[in-house]
Amino acid sequence: MFGNLVKKAITSPASAELQPLFYFILIAAILVNLAGIGIRFFTDDPSLYGILARNMAQSNNFTDLVYHGRGWLDKPHFPFWVAALSFKLFGVSTVTYKLPALLFFFLSVFYTYELALQFYGRQTALRAVLILLTAQHAIMSNTDVRAEPYLMGLLMGSVFHFYQLKEKFTLQHLLLGSLFTACAVMTKGIYLLVPIGSAIIGDYLFKGDVKGLFQWRWLFAFLLVCVFVLPEVYTVYTQFDRHPEKVVFGRTNISGVKWFLWDSQFGRFNNNGYITNSHGDVFFFLHTLLWAFAPWAIVFYYALGKKLWEIIKRRPQPEYLGVSASIVMLLIFSISKFQLPF
Repeated sequence: MFGNLVKKAITSPASAELQPLFYFILIAAILVNLAGIGIRFFTDDPSLYGILARNMAQSNNFTDLVYHGRGWLDKPHFPFWVAALSFKLFGVSTVTYKLPALLFFFLSVFYTYELALQFYGRQTALRAVLILLTAQHAIMSNTDVRAEPYLMGLLMGSVFHFYQLKEKFTLQHLLLGSLFTACAVMTKGIYLLVPIGSAIIGDYLFKGDVKGLFQWRWLFAFLLVCVFVLPEVYTVYTQFDRHPEKVVFGRTNISGVKWFLWDSQFGRFNNNGYITNSHGDVFFFLHTLLWAFAPWAIVFYYALGKKLWEIIKRRPQPEYLGVSASIVMLLIFSISKFQLPF
């Protein structure tokens, strides 16, 4: 029944008689994402991340990630800094661990609305928001919090502000786009430059504006991202590079800086890092999306195919951000043998 209501609401939100239903479903979808804030973790990673953030908050040591008294090197610091700050402000609990992640998720909802509104109008923007709020993995990620809610907000914020910077140089969009990008890198590694960069570069290329790629604003943006990422470089350097005797992954002489800049992402992609995966399937994410983006996966496949067909036919599109970023990342994830459903 709920699925039928969502279907009716999303197909005709402009209809006067369906507008109240649409907004009812929209509010319900928001509440569903908030409902899991107090639920205990049902997988191992969120518990581990919560412990790391709690140790950071209780020790007032925001440089080292420590687990059971030993240095921990598997993810960059940004989500732990944010969770630790939440613990310092509101106390240690499941709710205070999940709260900042939920705020970043709703930041992604805001920027999704703003981007869709800019290119396609209010009706499509509302539909896009409702799809995002009701996608299976979005809801699951807000219940069992890892890095995804942070990444969604940071990626959407980066792309939004860099697109505005692409259209017109302003200091505000330069700073915000660079800051969001740096925080994304400090959440999951420098691979996050790929979806952000491919979104903007793809929009330039498809619109035939190759010269625009070589404007000074992008050099400034790159330099600012490098500056904003320095806190992460400093922390991994002081915790590991200055202490080669520390044992990580059963080894000594581990460089935290090298891990951050290379091994954490490229090592996994090449499947030759500290953590490896022995299997891979080029179709893995095509069928993973069937449940992860349920109930909208078929809509996604159809929309992506339609967009690609129109591009092949050289029909101008309002924007090329989404298709450029999604295709590139889908190809990269599919080629890599290090594949996880989240």
